[in-house]
Amino acid sequence: MTETTTAARARIGASDLEIAPLSLGTNVFGWTADRDATFAVLDAFVAGGGDFVDTADGYSAWVPGNTGGDSERLIGEWVAARGSRDRLVLATKVSTHPDFTGLSAANVRAAADASLQRLGTDVIDLYYAHFDDAEVPLEETVGAFSELVDAGKIRAIGISNYTPERIDEWFRVTEANGLHRAVALQPHYNLVERDFETNGLRERAEREGLAVFPYFSLAKGFLAGKYRSLADVSADGASVRAGGAAPYVGERGDGVLSVLDEVAGAHAASVASVSLAWLRQQPAVVAPIASARNVDQLGDLLASISLELTGEELAALAAASDND
Repeated sequence: MTETTTAARARIGASDLEIAPLSLGTNVFGWTADRDATFAVLDAFVAGGGDFVDTADGYSAWVPGNTGGDSERLIGEWVAARGSRDRLVLATKVSTHPDFTGLSAANVRAAADASLQRLGTDVIDLYYAHFDDAEVPLEETVGAFSELVDAGKIRAIGISNYTPERIDEWFRVTEANGLHRAVALQPHYNLVERDFETNGLRERAEREGLAVFPYFSLAKGFLAGKYRSLADVSADGASVRAGGAAPYVGERGDGVLSVLDEVAGAHAASVASVSLAWLRQQPAVVAPIASARNVDQLGDLLASISLELTGEELAALAAASDND
């Protein structure tokens, strides 16, 4: 059993949703984690103090034999089996399910109903526009999300994979029409992928009060210290993550891992825990998203919740990963 982690609660933007500052990514559910592994991970996550679960209606349609909504369906089965809906804050997304692609108003409404059914719940706590749909006017998309709030089907609205300019337009539409405001942003961001800091996304998040939940928080395993050489990548060739970690292997990556090792040693913590703690302590970030396909991987994630790095450690890690 994973030991319960105590940490300060974090609020999702201007919503009334509060979470422990770690989001469990669940794209592996129904993919590299079967039903039994999924249940075990969710049991340990909740027992360890976690409560914020992130999924999407498209997970994991890319797996042969899957239909999409597979992750949501397993989460819903766990909620029904454990009677634990009130212990979770559930986030899901729309636009990539094979039967519900895009962000037209009709599709957003239908996809939300399908997600509610799969998750076995009356309300989705945080509902994201997963990918921008340039073919649909934002007035239509934003209006559809706001209507779902009014209907009591979702509690809060999130934006994922939007450009800074489209985020500006999203909020112009929101203000012009008196609609419910988005409260969360999900970008690609971690210690070795830091464009978020300078490409305008962090600026928008801070200006609009968006709670930031970065994905690929461990750079596909690289920031867990799993891949320190191309030989490590080759040796783990069966892993779906190994190829994604390969670009980080090299002189810059070695420098980052060296400082991570030093900080981890000072805290008697793992490299993964330090990487997640660094990300959680960045401006605008409320909780990193990280996935676990088994309980053994979960401990380091949960340990990051209460790990506080010093200003000097945060700066040393940032300097090691700086491209300049």
